[in-house]
Amino acid sequence: MLYSVEQVATIWQQTFAFLLVEQTNNVLTITLNRAEKKNALNPTLVSELAYALSYAHHTANVWVVVLAAKGSVFCAGADLKAFMQTDESASTIPILAQQPIIGNLFRQLHKPCIARLHAPVYAGGLLLVAGCTHVVATPNVTFALPEVKRGIFPFQVMQSLVELMPARKVLDWCMRAQTLSVNEALSYGLVTHLAQNEEDLDAQIAALAADICQYSPSAIRMGLTAFDELRNIPAAEQHQYLSSMLMQTLQTEDAMEGIMAFQQKRDPQWKGK
Repeated sequence: MLYSVEQVATIWQQTFAFLLVEQTNNVLTITLNRAEKKNALNPTLVSELAYALSYAHHTANVWVVVLAAKGSVFCAGADLKAFMQTDESASTIPILAQQPIIGNLFRQLHKPCIARLHAPVYAGGLLLVAGCTHVVATPNVTFALPEVKRGIFPFQVMQSLVELMPARKVLDWCMRAQTLSVNEALSYGLVTHLAQNEEDLDAQIAALAADICQYSPSAIRMGLTAFDELRNIPAAEQHQYLSSMLMQTLQTEDAMEGIMAFQQKRDPQWKGK
């Protein structure tokens, strides 16, 4: 992750300019809070998001992340003008030597992440959606890639989407600047759960987070780590790697607790370690 354990230890003393961050029990909710700019991603917002996700990665008692947004647009993509200007926000998070790559923000999170979609998503905002493990959306949500209308191309979005959707559909979407309905996104695997309205949206997310939290957070973390690493391991070496990951998982406190609880016919008490 881009920020170290030591850097994120002071998260609750930091001032976020464009994020709201709160933790309830084992669920960390990160809310995009730049509604007046349609939550467009400027350098500070991207760095703040990298900081919050680093905290989630490093913190054992964070088992699930929820990514939400304020306003009438979930995210309008990258604020290209802002990337060319000096940022003078009130954010106090540590400054990175290099600007984070938006498409890589979720790569090493290794925690379940639920996107709460209540409004349209545009352009680079799809990088955030594609980075989540679960996406719950209301019927009014749409997904648009208008880049070619501006003479540019959604390069990073294309790469992220082909891991989730059929390649030809992704290419067609990128080339023809189409807008997908939530039902189309559901059929292509971009959306995982469809809510009836915002009230149902919150109920579904709460139920999904609670369901995930029933099970070993360390086992899930190790599984997501393996999923991430498999992208870089040759096919002939993958099973050897996965076997070693199983051996590591068996050494965790959660695995020992899970096996003991099974033998004693009781519910396990997870520690995320």
